[in-house]
Order: sequence, then C-alpha cells, then structure tokens
Amino acid sequence: MAAPKKAGKNALAFVLITVIINAIGFGIIIPVLPDLVLELTGANENLIGLHMAGLTFIWALLQFICMPIIGALSDKYGRRPIMLISLLGLGIDYFIMAFAPAVIILYLGRAISGALGATFSTANAYIADVTPPEKRAQNFGLVGAAFGAGFVLGPAIGGILGDPTGILGDMAGPRLPFFAAGALSMLNVIFGFIVLPETLAQEDRRPFTWARANALGALKSLKKVKGAQGLIIVLFLLATAHTVYPTTYTISMQTKLGWTSGDVGWSLFAFGIAQIIVQGFLIRWIIPKTGLFWAAIIGVVTAAIGYAMMGAAGAGWIVYAAGPFAALAGLYGPSINNMISSRLSKSEQGELQGAIGAAQGLAMMVGPILMGVSFFYFAQRGSDHYYPGAPFFAATLLVLIALLAFLLVTTKADRRAKALDVSTAIEPSTMVDPSPAEIDSAR
Repeated sequence: MAAPKKAGKNALAFVLITVIINAIGFGIIIPVLPDLVLELTGANENLIGLHMAGLTFIWALLQFICMPIIGALSDKYGRRPIMLISLLGLGIDYFIMAFAPAVIILYLGRAISGALGATFSTANAYIADVTPPEKRAQNFGLVGAAFGAGFVLGPAIGGILGDPTGILGDMAGPRLPFFAAGALSMLNVIFGFIVLPETLAQEDRRPFTWARANALGALKSLKKVKGAQGLIIVLFLLATAHTVYPTTYTISMQTKLGWTSGDVGWSLFAFGIAQIIVQGFLIRWIIPKTGLFWAAIIGVVTAAIGYAMMGAAGAGWIVYAAGPFAALAGLYGPSINNMISSRLSKSEQGELQGAIGAAQGLAMMVGPILMGVSFFYFAQRGSDHYYPGAPFFAATLLVLIALLAFLLVTTKADRRAKALDVSTAIEPSTMVDPSPAEIDSAR
C-alpha cells in the first residue's frame, strides 16, 4: 500500500472543524433534551430529571468503554475510515433521536452517541501523526479552543431552534435542533471524505488486541500512580460535582425560574464567552503569577461559589452573575494536572494520563446518578422538601470536600510549584460533559 499523503494542514483543519461541529452538535441539544423527554413521557419535572441522569450515564458508560476500542481500531485500520464511519454514525444517530417515537429511543441514541463520540481519541491521533513533537502542545490547545468555540455557538443555536416562544415561533420545537445537529454532522462527513487523507502508514499500524482496547486497563493504572493518587481523588470529586451541569442544569432552571429552552441556550452562550476569556487570556496570566497551588485554590473556591449561587438563584440575573465564577473554576484543571505531572517521572506520564482518564470516566458515571436522584427527591412539587436547586448544593458540598482533600494531600513543594507548560492549559467549557479524551486533548 502506498504511503499516506503528507497533508498535515488538511488533517489538522479537518480535526478542528470536526471538533467545532461536534461541539455545536452536542451543545444544540442541551437546552431542548428535557423538552423532548417531556413530549415523549408527559412526566413531572422530577422524573424528567431522573431521565436526564440516565441519559447522561448511558452516554458516559459507552464513552468509557468504547474510547480505547475506537483508538485501537484506528491503529489497525487507519485514522480515516474509523473517523468517517464514526462521524456518519453520529449523524444518523441525531436523526434517530429527532424522529424518536418513545423515550427508549433517546437512550439508544445516547448510547450510540457515547460509543461513536469516542472518536476524539482518533482526532488526537491525527494531530500526533501530522504534527512535530515541538508543536503538539500548541495544536492540542487549538483543539480545546475549537471545542470551546463550538460550545459557545451550540446552545444558543439550540435555544433558538427549540423555543416556540422565540423568533422562529411555531417553526421551532424540541426536535428541530436534532435535525440541525444531524445535518451538520453529515456535512462534516462529506467534507472529510473529500479532503481528509490517511495519515497512518501501513508499516506503522499494529494488530487489534482486546488487551489494549479494554477500558478496565485504565482503572488498573489508578493503582500504579502512587505519588499522585491523592490529587487524582481531588480531580474525581471535582469532576463528579461538574456533572450537575449536563445532568440537571437545564431542567433545574426551567423548573425553578420558568426558563424556556431559549433562555437556557443564551445563558450557556454567556457562560461560554466567559470561559473563552478565562481559558484564552486570564489563565496564562494567573497561573504564572500565583503558582499552581494558589491557581487551583482560586479555581476550586470559585467553583463552589458558582454552584452555590446557581442552587440558590431565585432570579435569572443571579445565574448570569454566577457565570464568571463558573468560568474561573477552569483554573483548577490545568493547575492540578500540572501538579500531578510534576510528581511523576517522564516514563510514568502515559500511565498517569490513563489514571486521570479513568477517574474522569468514573466521575461521569457516578455524578449523574447522584445529581439525578437529588433532583428527583427535591423537585417533587407539593412536598415539604421542594427545592429544585438541590443538585447544585450537592455539587457545592463535593467541591468543599475536594478543597479539604486538596489541602491535606498537597505539600510545601506543591505550594512552590510552577507550571510545566502554561501554553497547554486550555480546557473545554466546564458547562458541558466532555469525555476524558476531549479533556486530555486540550491539556
């Protein structure tokens, strides 16, 4: 077989466009998914919250299982066919959910989305294939920025397309954003089929083995990074708290504030802008000035403030006022990850990333159950414990526990630590449920 074409610019452009389109596609459906569940079930708000937890859990479970499988398949068959097949499947999945006649089809759709959405591991492999080592951090940063840009646009578009009281009137509805996301995905497939080259030469491919494709292998790595287990537990607690956003943010705001899908979309748009300011500008100034330890403290404390404000919000302006705090929470991810990396040798960094990915994956499965059950119990109208903002207080408690754990497991050396590479400290928006692969791609 002929060697793959040298087309680094085409491959990188396609990866970035893919990330933007996928983020838009995912963000489009966030404001309207509870409305579609309501249309299909007629359930009360607390039961809708339970469905949202289940839909988030099934997505995270399939993402966790399939991420190493997709990566291993791309090592065997090449990047191009795996990427295009997965993107085609995602596009079809959006249309399946758009036509869903019953809520069980939504679960099927989220399972497919979780499995095929694991193509971010293949996208990262593309960057590694076509980028020299000295530029990889910069290009991985571009992936994080692309994800953030797509997520800024997605919820706003979804809110407009899904809100019948908005500018589109009766043309809008909870199914329209799914059609839009499917159309975007199909356009991306066509674009990729035309311009995307294969970047993995035949001689560089390796056989598929279940040993490498086994998601449980990542869990084993948690036992091996002994110098960093305490900080990984901190990340796990923070990631678990973070799941309150994809699980109950929309339904909570709709329930207690009477928001429409359009209101939710515009609020997420505003949060995305704040996130870009923090991740694109402030993070490069704050971390060098304060050091990793204090940057992490700022991020964790502002996360707690943001969650508490959203939980207590009795008016929309309070939610918007919480946005800058939620954005500043983005400081803790790159800071703690840098601290963890500084504790281990170069030869242990691969094992470390597997451990972090495993912790993130577990959090994405545990968190939705915790948040969904919390909303189900506290959002029962007429009960003496009615408080639909309760999941955000659960998130606040988790963050405070994480803060205490962080203070206990850090050392004097950690307090003096400087960033290893601040240029890589770019993460996707904290208002969405990125997979471990997406998070890793943006570090």
